[in-house]
Amino acid sequence: MLKENIKNEYSRWSKSAIADQDLSVELNGMNEDQIEDAFYRDLEFGTGGLRGTIGAGTNRMNVYTVARASQGLSNYLNKKYTNPSVAIGYDSRIKSDLFAKVASTVFVLNGIQVNIWPQLSPVPTVSFATRYLHTSAGIMITASHNPAKYNGYKVYGDDGCQITTETAAEILKEIEAIDYFDVKMGDFNADLEAGKIKYISDEVLTAFIEEVKKQSVVTEDINRDMAIVYTPLNGTGRVPMTRALKEAGFTNITLVKEQEMPDGNFPTCPFPNPEYREAMQLGLDTCKKVGADILLATDPDADRCGVGVKTKDGDYRLLTGNEIGLLLFDFICSQRIKHGTMPEHPVMVKTIVTSDMGNQIADHYGVKTIDVLTGFKFIGEQIGLLEKAGRLDDYIFGFEESYGTLSSTYVRDKDAIGGAFMVCEMFAYYKTQGISLLEKLEDLYKQYGYRLNTLHSYVFEGSSGFEKMQEIMKHFHQGIDEFGGRKVVKTLDYSQGLDGLPKSDVLKYLLEGESSVVVRPSGTEPKLKAYVSIVSDTMEESEATEKKVADQLAEYMK
Repeated sequence: MLKENIKNEYSRWSKSAIADQDLSVELNGMNEDQIEDAFYRDLEFGTGGLRGTIGAGTNRMNVYTVARASQGLSNYLNKKYTNPSVAIGYDSRIKSDLFAKVASTVFVLNGIQVNIWPQLSPVPTVSFATRYLHTSAGIMITASHNPAKYNGYKVYGDDGCQITTETAAEILKEIEAIDYFDVKMGDFNADLEAGKIKYISDEVLTAFIEEVKKQSVVTEDINRDMAIVYTPLNGTGRVPMTRALKEAGFTNITLVKEQEMPDGNFPTCPFPNPEYREAMQLGLDTCKKVGADILLATDPDADRCGVGVKTKDGDYRLLTGNEIGLLLFDFICSQRIKHGTMPEHPVMVKTIVTSDMGNQIADHYGVKTIDVLTGFKFIGEQIGLLEKAGRLDDYIFGFEESYGTLSSTYVRDKDAIGGAFMVCEMFAYYKTQGISLLEKLEDLYKQYGYRLNTLHSYVFEGSSGFEKMQEIMKHFHQGIDEFGGRKVVKTLDYSQGLDGLPKSDVLKYLLEGESSVVVRPSGTEPKLKAYVSIVSDTMEESEATEKKVADQLAEYMK
């Protein structure tokens, strides 16, 4: 039996949601379970903005939830700035262009100047444009690496960084005071003709590409004639990625034909995430056909970069996000020291779920590590703090286990275009020295220990799934004695606020042997995530222990 408030809201939407014909069709065909899931709550607005399933209802991404969020953001910007402006980008997802245009017209009706990319744009170019054009905020319409049924609305501050917890709370307060059907939407084309909406020029993209190339830490000649296979996974990366690499001398590029062009249905990769082998499979197949040296893949909004490298036997091995970050960090440190460009007080920033080998490498090179909560926004925030302290040049690298890196400060979010450029430069440098990336990785493991890092995700859909996740987290908070036969020596409960970090429902169990398990609810998906890090004398031992931990976690999730 539907609750009265859900029934009333559904009835109201059925009568009033006429701005998008798809919504009317969906509303008319809903059963009670679908109605409850679509209306049991408002889609949550937080530091990552909005993210959810595309469709009708308050718990969905649609023109009304986008317009309401834009009105709330408009109210916030008009209170804070005299002549506010925004930079807007959108990816290849279903309705991304529609949502971007709807948001644009809402801003215009609130007297806010809109600058919008004229074509699909990656996340880093929106962060970059916000800073380059000195706008008051940036908006990116994307659901990043999520399946095709999702979309989202990401907000950046005037510093090009994702909004802070405090800012999100202020914007949410404005949003909550607004009724879905009180927000006015205008005419995008009319606003464009009137100059109230302006297209962002090619000059800005060129400036972004130049900053990508400036990341280079190599001064000597290196052999850039390596065979690269690249897949944008039907997203936004094709144009900026191929341009950046070719301008830097990496011209031997083969694109994965089936995944080259934008397509929000992601027909060949239902989970367009380079973390998943399934998403990389066509790229691996193409590598074998052309005998490529390296595989690069970017997720739909091109902030995550996946990498595969050729093995001695001619097969290909996919690197994990941690391995990509660790290799890049060690490479950057060694090159900076070699060429005398290491700052006096260098800083590396990583998330608490990212491999602690990063801390060991930092200690080896005399670099300070700053550990932050999960989410690249917290890495961007640290760059902003360094900038305010007059220490911007001290930042040398930031990374997270979910395939995100940033080795400069031209943007304040993860950048797969810049990350891929740095991976190619690193690959070419070691190849010139007669060293493969896998050999270099083995050297790091020999030096710091064989650390196996894995991620396990457990899906809990709908309102009942949300309640189940809360119950499971309560169990974890009660305490765990051991994982996989290794004793828990210390539990870090970030829900209480640790090390000066904001409170967050994250538990990190430190195990014997420099190992760990981290458990947290996802901030963007109906999932619980567990991050396992096992250190042993051999990789085989790490794999055996990790399996025991994974089996134990699976039991807890039941």
